[in-house]
Amino acid sequence: MTAGLDWTAEYGAFTYHGGALEVARRLRPEASEPWIDLSTGINPHSYPLPDLAPDAWSRLPGDGALAELEAAAARRYGAAGGNVVAGPGSQALIQALARIAPRDAVAVLGPAYGGLKSAFEAAGARVDEAKRLEDMTNLDVAIVVNPNNPDGRITPRADLLDLHRRLAPRGGLLIVDEAFADFDGEGESLAPVLPAGAVVLRSFGKSFGLAGLRLGFAIASAEIARHLRAALGPWPVSGPAIAIGAKALADRAWTEAMRELLGKDAARLDRLLEGAGFRVAGGTRLFRLVQKADASAIFERLLMAGILVRPFADAPDRLRVGIPGDESAWRRLAAALAG
Repeated sequence: MTAGLDWTAEYGAFTYHGGALEVARRLRPEASEPWIDLSTGINPHSYPLPDLAPDAWSRLPGDGALAELEAAAARRYGAAGGNVVAGPGSQALIQALARIAPRDAVAVLGPAYGGLKSAFEAAGARVDEAKRLEDMTNLDVAIVVNPNNPDGRITPRADLLDLHRRLAPRGGLLIVDEAFADFDGEGESLAPVLPAGAVVLRSFGKSFGLAGLRLGFAIASAEIARHLRAALGPWPVSGPAIAIGAKALADRAWTEAMRELLGKDAARLDRLLEGAGFRVAGGTRLFRLVQKADASAIFERLLMAGILVRPFADAPDRLRVGIPGDESAWRRLAAALAG
C-alpha cells in the first residue's frame, strides 16, 4: 500500500497495468497539466502516420488485405514458416488463447505482466507463478514474457526450446509474450524457430507508439492459428490498422533508427533516476525498473506534478518509468524528481 494515499480503493488501477490516466486526473485534479503518462512502456516517438485511401475507412477490410498484413508481420518477425494471426492488440490475442488453451495446470514465469494471469483465470484456469523455468515442466500451459515485464529479463532461446521439449510429452503449450522484443533481445525470439505446440505474441502498438491502433500478432502452428481465427471472428483488424501496420512493419530503417534513439533515451533516463537516488533494477529500451525505499512517496510526488509512473502493489519500493517523449517532459520529470 502506498504511504499517505487517501484513495487506496483506486490504487489498484495504477498497479494492474499502466495507462490509468483518467483515474490519475480524477484523483489529482490539481496536478500540473498536461499530464505526462510514463506508466505504459509505449514508445513515445510514434511512427509517422501515412495518408490512407478513403476506402480504408469506408469499406470492410478484405481477406486479401489482412493476409498481406500477416505476411508483412511474418517477414518482420522472421516467422517465414509460421502461421501469423493478426488481432486487435496482443491483449485480445491473450484473451482468445486463454479460451482455447487447456486450463488444468497453467503457470507464468514471474513476476510478469499481470494481464496474462488475469486472462487465464477469467477463462477458468488455475494459474500459478513459477520462479524458475525448471519448475515449469508438469504443465498444460507455460507462459514466459521475453523480454520480461517489468524487469527486462531476457530468457535465451535455447532455454525456451528446452522448456518446450519438457512440455511436449504431455502435450503442453508454451506461450512466449514478446511484446517488448522489437528493441531488446530480438536475437532470442522464438518466432524464427517456432516448434509445434508453441505460440509467440508480438505487440505492434508498443513498438511503433500507436497503441490506440490496437494491433498485435500471434505466431503459431496451423491448428492453433485456426482456433485463434475462429475465436477472434470476422474482421478482427480495422482497415486503417491493416494499411498502417503493413507499411510500418516493412520499414526496417525506421526500426533500426528507433532502436538507436531509444537506447540513448534509456541511458539518459538511467542517469536521471540514479541522480535522484534510485537503483536501476532492470528494464528495456521502452521502460526502466527502479528501486528506492521511499518509491511510494515519490510516486505521489510525481502524481502531484502531473506525471504518472507505474507502482507495484507487491513491491512498494519499486517503480517502472517509461521514456519521456520530448524535452519538456524530460525537464518536468527532472524537476519533480528533484522535489
